[in-house]
Amino acid sequence: MWEIAGKSVLVTGGAGTIGSHVVDALLAEGAALVRVYDNLSTGNLANLDEAERSGRLEVVRADIRDREDLDQAMRGMDYVFHQASILLLEGVSRPLKSLEVNILGTYHLLEAAVRHKVKKLVAASSASVFGDPAYLPVDEAHPFNNVTLYGATKVACEQLYANFHHYHGMPYVALRYYNVYGPRQGRHGAYTQVIPRWFDQMETGEPLTIFGDGSQSMDLIFVGEIARANLLALKSDVTADCFNIGSGVETSVKELAGRLLALTGYEKGIVHIPHDVNLVRRRRCSTAKAEHLLGFVSGTSVDEGLSAYLDWRKRMRERR
Repeated sequence: MWEIAGKSVLVTGGAGTIGSHVVDALLAEGAALVRVYDNLSTGNLANLDEAERSGRLEVVRADIRDREDLDQAMRGMDYVFHQASILLLEGVSRPLKSLEVNILGTYHLLEAAVRHKVKKLVAASSASVFGDPAYLPVDEAHPFNNVTLYGATKVACEQLYANFHHYHGMPYVALRYYNVYGPRQGRHGAYTQVIPRWFDQMETGEPLTIFGDGSQSMDLIFVGEIARANLLALKSDVTADCFNIGSGVETSVKELAGRLLALTGYEKGIVHIPHDVNLVRRRRCSTAKAEHLLGFVSGTSVDEGLSAYLDWRKRMRERR
């Protein structure tokens, strides 16, 4: 069992939605130092306001592609949580950057982790490695049907983790996130961007827009649960393995919109518009392996998660 209390931890992408929640969870567990490594291209220092008050946070504003900065930031670290990544839609428009950040950046990270004798790495992978499912629920043995560049980079990163474990003994766990949502969420994702977009539309008095007929589905997982899964992965004795991290519940876009309207009492309704981005139409993962080996089961319902996101939006508006 790996202990967090009293340890020093590096979190790449630590100012982002997921990374900042991992930072908060680490500090709550008693980490002596949490060092955030983020170029702030999509992350936001405001996400670290609470962590800053702990007195145990350091922020290094630097790019994952910079080997020298990364090597310096890795010094003295016991553990690493690797969240930095170019996301799916930016990968479509900037493919070379996606390769450089996701693959080369990960390689630099692993080199530095081995050089500085990091004890364990927990890394963000993605359900995108699976592509369109051949069966549901998708378990970890499902074939890689991915056709996107983003998914390809995540497959490559999983192979890099396996390579460094085999040749250098680097302990790691990779977590295949499903559709993450919750407080601090930006609009950069390909799927759950619908939630912040819908809240934006409600604030401006517009109807909620749904691409297509709304039958496409997601396996929604609250960001706080993602942070908890990361810590469980670190503290477990498991190494050199990959896990689905989702709720195991399939929610259609149309159903999600209905829940949001019911929660808020918003009366402008829904409009359907065409969409030209070919995304996976159905998602639901098997959670059995994560439950058995990590002790992880999502405990946040979609309604609870939407309410938490709504409360966060209200607090952000009051700060303006």
